[in-house]
Amino acid sequence: MTSLDTIDETEDSGPGGYAAARLRLLSEKGRSGPSRRASLSRLTDDWLAALFAAGAADTGVRGAALVAVGGYGRGELSPRSDLDLLLLHDGNDPAAVAALADRIWYPVWDLGLALDHSVRTPGEARSTAAEDLKVQLGLLDARPVAGDLGLVAALRTTVLADWRNQAPRRLPDLDALCRERAERQGELQYLLEPDLKEARGGLRDVTALGAVAASWLADAPREGLAEARRILLDVRDALHLSTGRATDRLALQEQDQVAAELGLLDADALLRQVYEAARTVSYAGDVTWREVGRVLRSRAVRPRLRAMLSGGRAPQPERTPLAEGVVEQDGEVVLARTARPDRDPVLPLRAAAAAAQSGLPVSRYAVRRLAQAAPPLPVPWPAEAREELVTLLGAGEATVPVWEALEAEGIVTRLVPDWERVRCRPQRNAVHTWTVDRHLVETAVKASALTRHVGRPDLLLVAALLHDIGKGWPGDHSEVGETIARDIASRIGFDRTDVGVVATLVRHHLLLVETATRRDLDDPATVESVAKAVGSVTTLELLHALTEADALATGPAAWSSWRGSLVADLVRRAAAVLAGDAPADPEQAAPSAEQERLAMEALRTGEPVLALHTEPAAPAEDGEPEPVGVELLIALPDQPGVLPAVAGVLALHRLTVRAADLRAIELPTGATEQAEQSVLVLDWRVAAEYGSLPQAARLRADLVRVLDGSLDIRGRLAEREAAYPRRRGITAPPPRVTVAPAGSRLATVIEVRAQDAPGLLHRIGRALEGAAVQVRSARVSTLGANAVDAFYVTGTDGAPLGDAEAKALATGVEEALR
Repeated sequence: MTSLDTIDETEDSGPGGYAAARLRLLSEKGRSGPSRRASLSRLTDDWLAALFAAGAADTGVRGAALVAVGGYGRGELSPRSDLDLLLLHDGNDPAAVAALADRIWYPVWDLGLALDHSVRTPGEARSTAAEDLKVQLGLLDARPVAGDLGLVAALRTTVLADWRNQAPRRLPDLDALCRERAERQGELQYLLEPDLKEARGGLRDVTALGAVAASWLADAPREGLAEARRILLDVRDALHLSTGRATDRLALQEQDQVAAELGLLDADALLRQVYEAARTVSYAGDVTWREVGRVLRSRAVRPRLRAMLSGGRAPQPERTPLAEGVVEQDGEVVLARTARPDRDPVLPLRAAAAAAQSGLPVSRYAVRRLAQAAPPLPVPWPAEAREELVTLLGAGEATVPVWEALEAEGIVTRLVPDWERVRCRPQRNAVHTWTVDRHLVETAVKASALTRHVGRPDLLLVAALLHDIGKGWPGDHSEVGETIARDIASRIGFDRTDVGVVATLVRHHLLLVETATRRDLDDPATVESVAKAVGSVTTLELLHALTEADALATGPAAWSSWRGSLVADLVRRAAAVLAGDAPADPEQAAPSAEQERLAMEALRTGEPVLALHTEPAAPAEDGEPEPVGVELLIALPDQPGVLPAVAGVLALHRLTVRAADLRAIELPTGATEQAEQSVLVLDWRVAAEYGSLPQAARLRADLVRVLDGSLDIRGRLAEREAAYPRRRGITAPPPRVTVAPAGSRLATVIEVRAQDAPGLLHRIGRALEGAAVQVRSARVSTLGANAVDAFYVTGTDGAPLGDAEAKALATGVEEALR
């Protein structure tokens, strides 16, 4: 059997000649894109036509034709595309036709080409198309390759007539098919590993839009659609060539190679180009399917209109005023007849705000007219323009489609020029659901639900829209974003004080969540640093709402009731400091009654004592309760190895650690009035990875065994880690351990960033124990596959480490984790 990968290129006829010519064509560096696809289709046509002619002569078949359908019919052959072929015949000699089919199909299979084939009469093809929508869509692109051209022309005429006659019934089915596929495959313009064909905004949707146009019922916006289709096809070609596989999924590990094949700078440039194309296709689909629905509704009421006309009344479309120059007509927002967009620079924002507030889409023609005719807003903006922007951002979910319509026609980048830098910019972080620009809009959507909790909702919404605007520039996006946000807020027309607040919110939009999850809230330095950065209670209130909105818009892994409670606790403490109250000194805080009781029991028995307290589950946004968290209190006589032992036992029982506080309590032994013994009390917040929580007795028994050496926790965890699932082809970046500058006055803060894995906290604890430092507390946080943990450590004297000692500790822990 001959294969495309092993073909002798010296062959010049038959299957070998075609394969050699095909390989030469695909290896030509100067030939790519539409030119190569067209040449590959012509080359394949010539080869198949020769096979057909030879086969027809040998079998005596007449009244037959070889027809290219689907992607091959459209001339969209990528290097590893299927050949979609129909052998059409008049039905006079089925046995001869079957023999002819074998003469065509087997050489295709022998070359290792994927083949989607069928053998039908025109009547059978028409009947199958009536039953199977996908078959009918393929036949819309039918193109003759060889044989009886009249037979093919008749079939095309019949299929197109059927499609147009059945459009009112078939187009809703096609719409449902597209929606179901989008639900299953996701939106191409936001996926880190998109399917170029099946995802929403991909090549399947381009084909669907062509089918709608063929129905004559409606048509897709043509601007940019052909270019978007070309880009997606070019990327698929490069993907096939770089991988050698017939795949449509742009996997992470292949993106750099595909980008190089296309002459692009890097994988980010590739994804951004793909996202731009997908966005064009998606917007065209939204507009087209809305138009299909409008036409079908109008056809449904046509008999009633005819009756009205027969009575001498000319029906007029109903138009409901929404705002100055803006009306609703037939389920869309359009411009009033009296509107003068050339004299009203605020009209684009007024129309957008009215559409979002009423939950209606903006007519494409209205947006196009506004983009072409409306003059630019003066700088600073008039108050009305600023208010309309805030109204648009505060409309909730309805903001998104309106914003997308403004983006599609370039209005957004006219209003906010810096938007171009973040438009379609990918975020290579599995925690993030959206591209940068869509994340900003989604954050404003989430912030709109929190406007009742703040005194200045306008500042909250604008800061939400701008908080990641710096991601389009090099450097720390928070610092860069502060400068950009200050400029934009001034352009929008806020006064100097409000501009300062917006800039502060953008600069510190990560401050609360990072501090709450990575720092000891009982340390006075932690709360004082937050209060100093924020500056006022009003700004703190806004930052609290922005933090929640940002996290909710990021993705499910970025927010939880636990993170929310930590942030709320930090905000409460910072507000007290801003009000003039000094933060409490944790060294002077007395242990709780529960801690003291457990410590006394541990002192009496000389063994660990455990208590589990279940926290009530908080409902998530979708109404489902979040995983229940628990407080785990452990008391035991002070001894070496406690931290790695406890961490190891928790990992063994599949408990995720969220926070850990360690303190030593001095208790009288009873031997003499002065004699005291130190008892360690560990206060942990944990949650079950899955399944039910383990019993305290089991945890205690395993902890005792680890401490006395009868349970090899390191070996057990090593087995778990070896079995931990890892994605093939993905190499995690190495761990990084640093000393947080000015993290605390009471301890040295060691920050660990590493790939999350079973037993990670146990390994960190062993490294810290080996360095002979004391761990006061820990903040453990996991974002997606990444762990970000902070440990408050002191020397044996209870004082923070010196600079050189701290640096050496960080280096040692990093080496241990590698």
